[in-house]
Amino acid sequence: MTRLVSYAEAPPEVRAVFDDIMATRGVPDVNNFWKALAVHPPTLARTWESLKAVMAPGALDPLTKEMLYLAASAAAGCTYCVASHTAAAKAKGMTEAMHGELLAVIGMAAETNRLAEALRVPVDEAFG
Repeated sequence: MTRLVSYAEAPPEVRAVFDDIMATRGVPDVNNFWKALAVHPPTLARTWESLKAVMAPGALDPLTKEMLYLAASAAAGCTYCVASHTAAAKAKGMTEAMHGELLAVIGMAAETNRLAEALRVPVDEAFG
């Protein structure tokens, strides 16, 4: 099993990232993903800075970003990420009805993607 670095045992550079995560997210502790990444402080810092930039307010609202992250995580088969981003999306306002529709879209996309790939359907010129 992956070693998780707790705040108490973390070196100063890891504590600085943990502090930023907790402040940015308004949480009392970081989740296990960040604790696992903390075994390599440069990867922890780089990943947090990238995620913070991508998930920052922009043209897409925070709930849409979380739902997209959830969809990509489901497509990639990452159980941890599905759980994490389902919780985050719910915290940002995703209802059970929205979650159900999102899962239906994810499932439908997976099915039609596989059919298109299996059939080797050529891309229509109209799609650019």
